[in-house]
Amino acid sequence: MELEFFGAAGEVTGSCHVLHVAGRRVLLDCGLIQGGHDAAERNRRPFPFAAHDIDAVLLSHAHIDHCGRLPLLVQRGFRGPIYTNAACRDLLPILLRDTAELAARDAERSNRWRDPQQPPVVPLFNSDDVDETLERIRTLRYDERTKIFPGLEVCARDAGHILGSSSLELWCTEGSLARKIVFSGDLGQYDSPILQDPHRFETADLVLMECTYGERLHRDRAATVRELGDIIAAAGHDRGNVLIPAFAIGRSQELLYLLGKNFDAWQLQRWQIFLDSPMAIEASTVYWRHAERYDAEALRMRAAFTAMPVLTNLHLCRTPDESRAINALRSHALVIAGSGMCNGGRILHHLAHNLERHECHVVITGFQAPGTLGRALVDRAPFVRIHGHSIRVAAKVHTLGGLSAHGDQDDLLKWYESFGDRPPVCLVHGEPRSAAALRAKLESRGSRARVAAAGDRLDLATMEISQ
Repeated sequence: MELEFFGAAGEVTGSCHVLHVAGRRVLLDCGLIQGGHDAAERNRRPFPFAAHDIDAVLLSHAHIDHCGRLPLLVQRGFRGPIYTNAACRDLLPILLRDTAELAARDAERSNRWRDPQQPPVVPLFNSDDVDETLERIRTLRYDERTKIFPGLEVCARDAGHILGSSSLELWCTEGSLARKIVFSGDLGQYDSPILQDPHRFETADLVLMECTYGERLHRDRAATVRELGDIIAAAGHDRGNVLIPAFAIGRSQELLYLLGKNFDAWQLQRWQIFLDSPMAIEASTVYWRHAERYDAEALRMRAAFTAMPVLTNLHLCRTPDESRAINALRSHALVIAGSGMCNGGRILHHLAHNLERHECHVVITGFQAPGTLGRALVDRAPFVRIHGHSIRVAAKVHTLGGLSAHGDQDDLLKWYESFGDRPPVCLVHGEPRSAAALRAKLESRGSRARVAAAGDRLDLATMEISQ
């Protein structure tokens, strides 16, 4: 009985671990590698295992760095079931089909300028691979123990990260050896809008734990919400527009929730609000359907409405023409659009029309990777390039902390300390600096912690790691 670490070990992307138990091999997540100049090449490499040797996949949630290579796994020979919860199941088609469409467009663009003597670029996977992947989904009920095969049972628990995010509680048996493993998945902040807090565990023999923000603390959420209200008020006074680049799943829905909750206080009846992202619109519909995952406050708010949307002046922009029409508005347009890092999508057109206007405001709500347009805006670049044109940045750019879907160091420690028996911890899904900081914090509390590296093997009998 052992664990092998292949993805999101020493980095924050491509979550993928292999559990060997009772003669079977089970994947914990199968995520796409994102970021870095070599991400595309890394995603095309062979898996460090034979896809047809994997007996099942246990999926923590629908973010693409946790699920994005599932169609590639199927394409390369995987024929087993994929287990996840119902909300994650309903988000997967949105994420995976969008990823396939982007891959097709990228391949077409590359081939347009490619030397005809060179072989054409082929998309990583296509819509047929996605369809076959979705046929393999099997649904887990939250908080219900399910037998996967003799020797392995699993229970999905709330992780509080996005809708359908789960920590996985695993009971493993092989001969006389029995181990209980808890895989955190990605953990959210406590007391965040809409979702229930991460589940409180009590016991485990091993905790496989993310550490994305293991070295930092988020800004106070109440102060963050006040700042968003102040930005909207300032933009109204300036008679400009507000642009919010946002991730389609999680961030967009949280922003809509905050706008609805503060509708009167922020005088939003004076504004036209646009959700300009077909993907975010689809995801918001899934959020609406799964009220069983809401916290008490969100349930009370939802009870006042019978259908989406809950904002009377919210426009859902599905078509390109609906998106283009927004740019005729010179003031009091509040636009939420993808992509979250401004490296593509409809937000680029809105930035092109508004960045040179000093009365407009841009609100950055999440992490911006180096090399992205969003990062250039955060770094206060005086000029940026959009669609080949140099554009002067006269608009006011605000970096809004505190809305991260990931828990910070305090949240991670609070989650771990629910385990009364202080089990050993193996840290994944974090950059080396974050992992080292969280490891030191855990060890200062008397816990045994280690940081997983790609290629490590953890013997579950001895709890020792080898390469």
